[in-house]
Amino acid sequence: MSPVNTFVMVGGGLAAGRAAQALREHGHTGPLLVIGDERERPYIRPPLSKGYLLGEEERDSIFVHPEDWYAENGVDLLLDTSVRSVDPRAREVELENGRRISYTGLLLATGSSPRRLRVPGADLENVLYLRRVGDSERLRTVFTEGSRIVVIGDGWIGLETAAAARTAGAEVTVLGHSDLPLLKVLGREAAEIFAGLHKDHGVRLLPRVEVERITGTKGRVDGVLLADGTRLAADAVVVGIGITPNVRLAEQAGLEVRNGIVTDEHLRTTAPEIHAAGDVANAYHPFLDRHVRVEHWANALNQPDTAALSMLGQEAVYDRLPYFHSDQYDLGMEYTGFTEPGGYDRVVFRGDTGQRRFIAFWMAGNRVLAGMNVNVWDVVDPIRALVRSRADVDDRLLADPDVPLASLLP
Repeated sequence: MSPVNTFVMVGGGLAAGRAAQALREHGHTGPLLVIGDERERPYIRPPLSKGYLLGEEERDSIFVHPEDWYAENGVDLLLDTSVRSVDPRAREVELENGRRISYTGLLLATGSSPRRLRVPGADLENVLYLRRVGDSERLRTVFTEGSRIVVIGDGWIGLETAAAARTAGAEVTVLGHSDLPLLKVLGREAAEIFAGLHKDHGVRLLPRVEVERITGTKGRVDGVLLADGTRLAADAVVVGIGITPNVRLAEQAGLEVRNGIVTDEHLRTTAPEIHAAGDVANAYHPFLDRHVRVEHWANALNQPDTAALSMLGQEAVYDRLPYFHSDQYDLGMEYTGFTEPGGYDRVVFRGDTGQRRFIAFWMAGNRVLAGMNVNVWDVVDPIRALVRSRADVDDRLLADPDVPLASLLP
C-alpha cells in the first residue's frame, strides 16, 4: 500500500467502519485500510445486549455495512489482525507479524474491554462477559427456561442482560455494590424506577454485596459465594462491572492518555496526524467545556464524521450532546445530555412514573442538564434544545405534560 495519502483506521467496530465511509463521502480517493482484531467485519454493539441477544434481530443486521460495501468503496479490511505499535514520527503502524504500514492519517478507534472479575473461580467455564458478537451468542445458549443466572454488576449491561435472561425464562439474581441499580448514573429517584421494573419481572436484586469467590464443579461454575457467607446456585455468571478503554497503543506512541485517549474538539490527539473516536476518546466538548469520554454507541456513530473531516484538513468540531438508549422488557428509554454524581440539584418528572411513561429532567438551578424519556417518544429534539439553550425553566411548567416542551425554549 502506497504511503501517499493513505488513511488507516485501527479498530474493527462501528467507529472504524463509519470513519471509512465518511472519508469516502467527504472526497478522499486514496487508499483506506481498516485493521481489526476480530474476524468479523465492523459491527454495531448495542444489539448484542438487546435485540440480537433476544433472538429478535438477524446476524446480518448488526454489521455497519454489507460485506461487498468495502470492495465497492475501495476499503481494505485487515481482520483478525493485531497492531503491535504505532510510530508517530515515522507515521507507521507495525502489525504483530512485523509488517509495517505507512499512513498519512491514523484513526485510533480501539474501543474498550470489559473489566475482569478478580476473585477465585473467575476463570471457570460459564463465567461470561459481553463485548463481542461471540459473547452475545454464548449468552443466548445459557439463557434458557429454568437456568440459574447470576449477574454481577447492576449497570446498563448488567440490567439489559438480566432482562434478556428473564425474557428467556431464566431465574435471575443481580448483584450490586450500591443500594439501587444505576444509582451512580441516574440518582435515587430514577434508579428506584428501574429497580421496580426488574422486581416486577421476577429478578432478585441483592444490593451492597461483595463477591468472595465463584464456585465450580469439574471446571464449570455452579455458584457464587458472597462475603457474608451466602451462596447462590448458578448455571452461569454474567460479569458486567464496567469497561476499560484500550489505550495501550496510544500510551506506547507517547500520546496523552487520561481516562482514554485525550483529544481536542476536532478529535485530534497530541500527535496532529493521529485522531481518536468512540469510547476510547476522552474528547474536549466545547458546549460542556470539559473533556468527556462517553461509553455509548452514539459517539462511535457520530464522531467519525468529525474525525474524517479533521483528517482531511477541515476544521470540524464535535459538540453533539451525549446520547444513549436502553431497552429492558417493555421499557424503552433515551437519555440526552450530561450529568455526573453531585453535579445536579434535583430531578423533575413529567408524566406517570408509576406506569413508567415519563420524562425525567436533571436540573442545576433552573437549567436543564439532561433529560431521559421513558416510553415517551419523539421528544429527543426538544430535550436536546432545552439543554443547549441553557434557558431558565420553571419546574412546574417542565413537569406539566400539557405544556409543550418547545414552548419552554427562549
